[in-house]
Amino acid sequence: MERDEAIEKLTKLIGGQDLHKLAIKYDITVCTHAGNVNKGWAGHVCERYLGLPINSAQSPNFGSWELKCIPIRRLKSGKLSFKETMAITAIDAYNISRTPFCRSHLLDKLKKLVIVARTVGNNYSDPTRVYSVTSVDTDEFYQLIEVDYNVVRNCIKDPKRGFEKLTGRMGEYIQPRTKGAGHGSTTRAFYAKKAFLKLLIDLGE
Repeated sequence: MERDEAIEKLTKLIGGQDLHKLAIKYDITVCTHAGNVNKGWAGHVCERYLGLPINSAQSPNFGSWELKCIPIRRLKSGKLSFKETMAITAIDAYNISRTPFCRSHLLDKLKKLVIVARTVGNNYSDPTRVYSVTSVDTDEFYQLIEVDYNVVRNCIKDPKRGFEKLTGRMGEYIQPRTKGAGHGSTTRAFYAKKAFLKLLIDLGE
């Protein structure tokens, strides 16, 4: 399925039925008998809705584009807010140190993203519906992302710092963060901070 076709079809879900009902239809587990929530269940629902196989590999899910599903919630003030940051792609120190932003995997990945934002409640079983379907205009945000990429790249190339000194405090819009369970994880990934998501998705503020 081509990206434009997928966006058009996903857009039909905006404000529609609770995704839990689609999870039942497509036989996707939301919560196991042991009480563990399948964090990626909503994204899997969207993939199955599009008639596509579930794919969590680093390469684009569907060849020329990739689906990301992120949660947004309503605060007590009534305003909508992003619940969390969005993982983009793993950080490969060897490649990043040798690759300028214009040829980076980060830029290539962002160009291919289709982001589905869904509203969520306080519990996984609360109704959740598609709020928006967005693609990333990398031309518009190129310089902003490039600055944050170079912060990471310069740290990796610096013999006095290196990959191990990457921290989530880096970057205004795109940050390098530990990926995986536990504080001892040595894996890092690029994440879109909430400040960047706000540039991409209008929450009506």
